[in-house]
This record gives sequence, C-alpha cells and structure tokens, in this order.
Amino acid sequence: MNKTTEQSSLAWLKQGAQAGRRWIALATLCGYGNALLLILQAWLLAHTLHSLIIDKLSLAQLQSTLIALALLFPVRALLLWGKEVAGFHAGAKVRQALRQQLLTQLHALGPAYLQRKAAGSWTSVLLEQVEKLQEFYSKYLVQMRLVMLIPLTILLMVFPLNWAAGLVFLLTAPLTILFMALVGMGAADANKRNFLALSRLSGHFLDRLKGLSTIRLFDQMETEAQKMDHASEAFRQRTMEVLRMAFLSSAVLEFFASISIAVIAVYFGFSYLGELNFGHYGAGVTLFSGLLVLILAPDFFQPFRDLGTYYHAKAEAIGAADELRRLMETPSHDTGAEGTMVDEGPITLEAHDLVVLAQDGTPLTEPLSFHLPAGHTLALAGPTGCGKTSVMQAVMGLLPYQGSLQANGREIRELPRDPWLAQQTWLGQNPKLIFGTIADNLRMANPGASDDRLWQALDAAHASEFVHRLPAGLAHPIGDRASGLSVGQAQRIALARALLKPTPLLLLDEPTASLDRHSETLLQQSLRQVRQDRTCLLISHRSDQLSDADHCLTLRPKEAQRD
Repeated sequence: MNKTTEQSSLAWLKQGAQAGRRWIALATLCGYGNALLLILQAWLLAHTLHSLIIDKLSLAQLQSTLIALALLFPVRALLLWGKEVAGFHAGAKVRQALRQQLLTQLHALGPAYLQRKAAGSWTSVLLEQVEKLQEFYSKYLVQMRLVMLIPLTILLMVFPLNWAAGLVFLLTAPLTILFMALVGMGAADANKRNFLALSRLSGHFLDRLKGLSTIRLFDQMETEAQKMDHASEAFRQRTMEVLRMAFLSSAVLEFFASISIAVIAVYFGFSYLGELNFGHYGAGVTLFSGLLVLILAPDFFQPFRDLGTYYHAKAEAIGAADELRRLMETPSHDTGAEGTMVDEGPITLEAHDLVVLAQDGTPLTEPLSFHLPAGHTLALAGPTGCGKTSVMQAVMGLLPYQGSLQANGREIRELPRDPWLAQQTWLGQNPKLIFGTIADNLRMANPGASDDRLWQALDAAHASEFVHRLPAGLAHPIGDRASGLSVGQAQRIALARALLKPTPLLLLDEPTASLDRHSETLLQQSLRQVRQDRTCLLISHRSDQLSDADHCLTLRPKEAQRD
C-alpha cells in the first residue's frame, strides 16, 4: 500500500468518525480527567513523603492529605470506566452507520455487482472488516488526543520544577513517536494482506460448503480439503505477520520509555550526591521535586505505550478501510432521479443500438435494437454467453448501457431504481425462497394478502395440490435455499408469488429450466395466463416457448458477430 493510498484511507476513517464524535469527545474528556487526577495523586504522594522524611511531620498532621489521596483512587476508576464505555459506544455508532452506508451502497450497485464476488467474501467485508474498525474509533482516536494532552500537561508541571528532567522528556518523546511510526509503516500492508486472505478463505469455504454434494459425487473431498488447508495456512501466516508487527511496536516503545526513565533516575541520584548541580534554577534538587518527577515519568510515557498498544488497531483499520473505501466510492448507476418515473399502466420497451456494459465498462453485448409494444411478449434466444441475461438486467436497471433503452419513451438509466423495480415481476430458473413458511414467501409480493388470496395464486400456479398435501399447508416451513421442496415445487411457489404482484412488466429468465416434463407443462400453462395483457420479456432455449412469443430476437456471441 503506497503512502497516498494509506493517507486516503486514514482520511476516510477520520471522516467516518463524525457518527460517534460525541462519544469520542466524552471518552477523551474522561481519559484526560483521569490524567489530571493522576498528576494530583503524584503531587500528594510526593508531598506526603517529603513531609514525613524531610519535614518530620506525623501521619496525624497529614490526615487530610492521606484522605484526599485515598479518595482519588475510586474517582479515577470511575473515569476509566467512563472512558471505556464511551469509547465502545463511539465505535458501535460508527460501525452501525458504516454498515448502513455499505448496505445502501450495495443496494445502489445492484445484484449484478454483488455477483462479482462470492457470498462469503461479502460476509467478510460487512462483518469482519467493519468489526475491525471498532478499536480504531473506540481506543486509537481517543488515545491520539490523549497523547497530545497528557504529556504536554506533565511537561508544564515538570519544567517549573526542573528543566533538565523536562528536557529529557521533551527530547525522548519525539524519538518514541518516530520509531513507532517506522515500525508501523509496514503494519497497514500486513493487515491488508491479512484481510484479503480472510476474504478468500471465507469465499472459498462457503462455495465449497454449497457444493459439498457435488464434491462428494466426484470424489474430490481430499483434494478440496487440501485446498482449504492451504487457504487456512495462508491466513495463519498473514495473521502471524500482523502479530509480529504489533509486538515489535510495543517493544520499541518500552525500550525508549525505559531508557528515558533510567536517565532521569540517574540524574536525580547524582544530583542528590552533589555530582550534578544543574536543572533546578538555583534552588537545589529537593526530595519533593525528585519524587514527583520520578512518579510522573512512567505516566509521561504511558500514553505513548497505550498508543503503541492501539497502533495495531490503526493498521488493521487502514487495511480494512482500503477495500471499504473503494466499495463506497464505486460509482453506482442508480441516479435516484425524481419526477421521471414512467406512468403506471402498460409498458412499451424500445432499444436502439443498445450495448449492455459490465460494472467496469466492459461491453457484454453487440449493438442490438428492438421494439416491444405494450402487452406483447419478446423472446430472447441464443447460445449461452451471448448476453440474454445482461439485456434483462439492463431492462431492470441493474446494469449500465450505451445507446438507448426506453420504457414508455423514458431512458431506463434515468429512472429511479426502486419505483421502476416495483413495476416489474421477475421469475428466474433458480427461485429464491427465503427461510420461513410458504405463506411468508408468498406475502413478500403482497404483504396484505389474505389466506384465500394466497390459495388462489397457488391454484393458478398449479401448486395448491401439493401444498394441500403438506401437513402444515401454508405454514409449511421452507429451509435455506428452498430445502424441503423439489425444484418444480419451489418454481411453482415462486410463480404463485409472481401472480400476487400484478405488475405491467413481466421478466422470465428460463423459468422452466431444470423441471421435469409434467412440471414444465403445468408451469407453461400458468405462464400463458400470467402473460395476458402484460408486457413480457422472456429468455428461453425451448422452441415451444419461443413460438408462443409475439416477437423473437436472436442474440449471437460477440466473437461470432465479429467473424
């Protein structure tokens, strides 16, 4: 990761902190309040020891000082608790806002963009990578503010007492920051490689889990297990690389802090022996000043130690933010335009020199033109890979295109996506049924539909017969990926769901694929009824379905058209 990319990711992370800025400010206030009480505690302790040893005062004479010293412990504990709680809420607020923005962005980019990566990879992005930002907002940003406030306050306390000790603090602090930055330069790259390995592992695992039955049928269990082992080993190595960076950063901080404290201790020791006579403004080195500086010395470097502890959180966040930032900055083709929606009613589609593009601008089809009058059916035919589904996705508003593609005279690219999708009904070859009951799946199309209306839709889709045979009827549970139903049964339930959404535009993407002859016949009968008085775009390889269409457009692969 180059410096420019790292700075861009860091700026993007800081901009995201706006969602939790109040909690970050509260955490900083609690942390600084604890530091002030710590300085007061050190002053009281040094004063008490000086009074007992030098001034020969009794404990009874210092009773009020000792009570104040004891009361500071629970107050500091309360402030530290408040700092942790406020920091956690800061991270939670930012993560919640970021996940909402990511989901909104993915919705704007559309299903075509989501298909570019495995589902497991998207899970890693939305869960693991966003989760890794927690400590950056809850601890690192807070500590960045404290590392400027606390040492400066201690310097203001130490310099009036002894300029030599203050000078040691002042000279060693920049060295500590410099070497910590040098160690951390490669940490962001290490974390980015770690996230990429995790994303690949997640996608690889979920894909193999989905295809477990196929892997068993082809006796590839051992081969796939070895591939999974290699992916896991790559992730382990990346994780250990990140841990080495974290431990090295902490070691550098401890080294410089120890050297500085040792130098101050040696200085005061020789000063008390009369060997070093400078730094005290001519007033001599007192036991109070020496004790106070030595007590505050570890606390001067403690913010730097804490920053080093949380520095890996910054590296993790930058590594995660690189992909998250690029995702958020990916231009979507959902214009969100208002006032340009097509009128409700019959829809006419017309294309002139239409070239459908991928998200990255790669042409997916050769130029094509067609005119589909309202209430007619256009069948898209052609070999696999010629762009039939891409044309349908462009009609849905999910893919960009060049040329012209209009619905009732309005360019589809200029239509607001959600209202335009509300005027469409889609039925594909792989029905997407959610986890729940049959009734839950049907009511996705019409939430207010009564049970009688559901049964009417099931009758029209020739699905009521097998649903009646199920013990729970409409309450029959459907598992993940339509488990518990055959492909034909799932397809007919999907068709019944489509019937509950009587939109003017019907999109059918090989709806009878993978069905047996009986199921296909029943589904075709239902589709003929569904298509009546509706504009329909149909993708099919079956000659009988193509002959039923009013118009037919045959697409050819781009390579074939160039030959």
